[in-house]
Amino acid sequence: MHKKVKEFNDYRQKMNDKILATDNKVIKRIFNLDTNTYTEGHLSVKTKELLGLVASAVLRCDDCIAYHLETAYKNGVTREEMMETMSIATLVGGTIVIPHLRRAVEFWEALESEN
Repeated sequence: MHKKVKEFNDYRQKMNDKILATDNKVIKRIFNLDTNTYTEGHLSVKTKELLGLVASAVLRCDDCIAYHLETAYKNGVTREEMMETMSIATLVGGTIVIPHLRRAVEFWEALESEN
């Protein structure tokens, strides 16, 4: 696993474990809702991950962008589909999204280098 991807996943898992260990019912429900939102439904998982990617980029959340990039990649999203999705995010979010686009492309390259 690429170092950048591994560091992101290790930190995310460690902190999620700590947060969920607090046994806060509201936080657990939010985590559960998030997980269930991205399951197969009328929209495919792939489509939902791309929607999550757009929302994350427009909201400028690098952790969310990385998470959705990795999940999208694992669900068969191509580089071209990712770039088209990020082009929509950049159009909607404006030029302030460009730094996040740069980091998204860098993270995508890390994902691609694993294979």
